[in-house]
Amino acid sequence: QVQLVESGGGLVQAGGSLRLSCAASGRTFSNYAMGWFRQAPGKEREFVATISRSGGSTLYVDSVKGRFTISRDNAKNTVFLQMNSLKPEDTAVYYCAADRTFVYGSVRSNEYDYWGQGTQVTVSS
Repeated sequence: QVQLVESGGGLVQAGGSLRLSCAASGRTFSNYAMGWFRQAPGKEREFVATISRSGGSTLYVDSVKGRFTISRDNAKNTVFLQMNSLKPEDTAVYYCAADRTFVYGSVRSNEYDYWGQGTQVTVSS
């Protein structure tokens, strides 16, 4: 079992920045690729970014490329999502997830094994 706890969400004006953190416990963190997903009200959960087990490979949804950066610190069992130039359409609950199967992670939510409880990000216009 892996327990994931997100933090860092909040209310920010458009153009601002937030840094989300996801702390993991329970198993060897470096054995898992990690992903960030988000879900806006009335919409399906959406892939945002993923990072490989070593941190050497990342992938982003087109809508956040150049604005968001995913990173990880395997010594601290933590994955981060730095979000810059935030837009109102980034408003959602953000979830981190752990994937024990694919070294480079996945864009598909059903391929992740463990999920955090989510953290709310609200971007005002």
